[in-house]
Amino acid sequence: MDEAVRAYTLGSAYAAHQEKQLGTLQPGKLADLIVLDRDIFRCDPMEIHAASVLGTMVGGEWKQCAPELG
Repeated sequence: MDEAVRAYTLGSAYAAHQEKQLGTLQPGKLADLIVLDRDIFRCDPMEIHAASVLGTMVGGEWKQCAPELG
């Protein structure tokens, strides 16, 4: 799971020569992220497909946010 998430985050930013702006959650970088209803690092890998997106942030702004996130 670590390898897959790294490939889709830091790896993608690196491939696009944007690792200074994207790829990790750090001060000064754009915050593009999703919040899932489960920890994909701890759940059964065969159940990841059933995860629901509770929130989506793009450039530090919430674009979609489930009521339970406040």
